[in-house]
Amino acid sequence: MTSLKISPNGRYFLDPAGAPFFWLGDTQWQLTRDVPLPDVTEILRRRKRQGFSAFQVMLTGVGEGLLPNVEGQKPWINDDPATPNDAYFRGADKVIAAAGEAGIVLVLGIYHQEQANRITPANARAYAKWIAQRYKSAPHIIWTMYPKATAEFIPICRELAAGLREGDGGSRLITVHPDPSPTSSSFIHDEPWLDFNMNQPCIMYEKLYAITKADYDRTPPKPVVMAEGGYEGVEFNKLQTALEIRKQAYWSHLAGGHHSYGHVDAWLKPTEWRAWLDSPGAQHLTLYRQILTSIPHWWDIVPDQSIFASDPGPIDSLDLCTAARSTKGDWLLVYLAANAPVSLHLNKLAAGREATATWIDPTTGQRTEIGRYPTSGDASGGFTPPAGWQDALLLLTV
Repeated sequence: MTSLKISPNGRYFLDPAGAPFFWLGDTQWQLTRDVPLPDVTEILRRRKRQGFSAFQVMLTGVGEGLLPNVEGQKPWINDDPATPNDAYFRGADKVIAAAGEAGIVLVLGIYHQEQANRITPANARAYAKWIAQRYKSAPHIIWTMYPKATAEFIPICRELAAGLREGDGGSRLITVHPDPSPTSSSFIHDEPWLDFNMNQPCIMYEKLYAITKADYDRTPPKPVVMAEGGYEGVEFNKLQTALEIRKQAYWSHLAGGHHSYGHVDAWLKPTEWRAWLDSPGAQHLTLYRQILTSIPHWWDIVPDQSIFASDPGPIDSLDLCTAARSTKGDWLLVYLAANAPVSLHLNKLAAGREATATWIDPTTGQRTEIGRYPTSGDASGGFTPPAGWQDALLLLTV
């Protein structure tokens, strides 16, 4: 597997063959530190089968970088990044190789703001260069870092990026996952080494659509990944069920972004993966990928709330309806976060043709064709989701 690239229009990712790459991310922060290799291999294999394509992993695990791995090895000798512990990184080598063999992209975090007392602008470039050189033969890596989204962290981000470029010759993408913050674009969008943006609404995912759409609208255009929303399960005393997981995923996509998922126990109880790997939310994201990639040229997507003839709801509503279209006007996709009637401007589709409307159940993938509708003039249509559905997708094609 070779490195991902950015599409010519700056909106999506390309795989090594130049085909659009569907990003379905998973937050597996502790994978190189706290999970035994046989379990790592099984997690990778099963997530790949579920349709996940990218794992977000912290190279030294969550925290300051001072905890040992499953073999008792700490990342740095004397807790000093200037003296990496080869024994620790030999364990990480095996995990990184296993991801490559499974065909999973690793979004590998090399720095977190909790490590600011040890990784500084003075030593960051050398440390990043050492890591990038070590993994130069692992092209399935994307580099990332986790600063706060404030100006004081710009110098260290620049040093880390420079070291990574020196170490791998600029062959890998680089991004920033600010923690805590809303989005990397808030302080570092114009950096030439920043290949794409990430955002982190956390449990305030009612802000997800607006944040992601704002990044989509920025210039120069760069892909945007919703990298960390509300985890499935109870996080900060807030419950995210499979419904909330679906909402976040479809809001991300219909805002023109790419989506990463998380289960709260994946980082609190990473070795108990058998209990959470097949959770309802994860299973619905398998359908999410299958549904979206079944749409012709699914990557050719333009967020467009003007498709709604009725009120889609406040931009920060947990029941927000969202819509997007293809640039050619040959399809519209609408996500209804609650079961309520909706009216659409069907003239957003190519004029002079009839549109086929289909309900899609996001919990099963079941499709129900409901009729054909004109698209010319001021054509509009009203649609009511099937009874009993919590949320719904409506696909119109010409």
